[in-house]
Amino acid sequence: MTTVSPSRVRVRPGRLTLWAGLAIVLTALNLRTAVTGFTPLLESIGADLGFGVAVAGLLGTVPAATFAVFGILAPAVTRRFGLERTATVALSLTALSLVLRALSPTTGLLVASTVLALAGIGAANVVIVPLVKAWFPERLARWTSLYLILMQTGQFMAPLLAVPVALASSWRFSVGVWALPATVVALVWLALTLKLPSHDRSRTLPAAPAVATSATRIRISRSSTAWGLVGLFAALSLSNYSIITWFPAILTDAGGSSALGGTMVAVYSAWGVAAALVIPHVATRMANPFIVVVVCTILLIGGYLGLLFSPLVGTLFWACAMGIGVGTFPLCMTLINRRTRTPQTASAVSGFVQGIGYALACLGPIGLGLLRQETGSWTMPLLVLAATVIPGLIAGWFACRPRFVEDTAPPAVGQSAA
Repeated sequence: MTTVSPSRVRVRPGRLTLWAGLAIVLTALNLRTAVTGFTPLLESIGADLGFGVAVAGLLGTVPAATFAVFGILAPAVTRRFGLERTATVALSLTALSLVLRALSPTTGLLVASTVLALAGIGAANVVIVPLVKAWFPERLARWTSLYLILMQTGQFMAPLLAVPVALASSWRFSVGVWALPATVVALVWLALTLKLPSHDRSRTLPAAPAVATSATRIRISRSSTAWGLVGLFAALSLSNYSIITWFPAILTDAGGSSALGGTMVAVYSAWGVAAALVIPHVATRMANPFIVVVVCTILLIGGYLGLLFSPLVGTLFWACAMGIGVGTFPLCMTLINRRTRTPQTASAVSGFVQGIGYALACLGPIGLGLLRQETGSWTMPLLVLAATVIPGLIAGWFACRPRFVEDTAPPAVGQSAA
């Protein structure tokens, strides 16, 4: 059994900890607004810029794709520049790109600015997990719950406001307004980075040979626990971004209004707040929280079937069932910290899980859009979506077993066990 040596956990003055807590809180609020504040407006934006279902599906895939690419790259960046610096640059990129997206005169620039905005969010997705572990190692459940609650709060507030704000002003203002909070959080990270001692600024995570080398990243890829987390995360992310992208369209195709679509995405997202409040604490108190995965799987399939057979009767219930069903997201985020021994490993596993998981999730929004276009209805897309939940259930069994990644992965060639 390996233990974390005191030298691997930085001790910081209380004022810096307060700055870090504020930065984490504000980051969490901004992690999904650029996504869910955008999708309810796709029809209006498409009518203005002249694109249809295919481009809408592409824009729905952009979050998962960029989160995948920058999830893979982020750990390498943080090892070189530090967690706080990476967060500063990531949120600055997002703020600037959101302004560009709001001003986009063409579809091409809209897509490009969306990619850049979500690239910053993708890096922030990865670094927030080890930031919590590095700054608040003794309060993991509390801080994991807090940042996930705030992330879900931003996720459900954005679609709730998107259509009314656009009707009162324009879609450009509704999309661009989220650049303001992103700018604020970037400035807070910058202030914290400047307050850190110079050696911490240059290397936030102390070099740990067992994590920082290329050989060890290969070792992580040989861990059944890490792959279980990948499969669980991929299944829930595919569901999440498919729902966010196409839930409004499913309802409008059935005869509902665009306002109903935005409201239901907000209701769906609101349940993430409850899940974030409860599940991290459950996961830290249970040796094996697999029962959470089972319950979420049942609810998610029920929500999909409800939308298939009765989209406008019981809509609120289906939205709630799906919202609770993706509660495996806070479970995954908690398990990344619970199944690793150090912030270094947590950072590597976070990038590994989110990078591959989001890459697989890309198939959801664009694949369902193409199925809808080919078949002319939502029957096949919803059945396929329900089927994708089953691999996540199987992966969840491996992810939830009470084992550390460091213990379940064989050492790489040329390395000894930790």
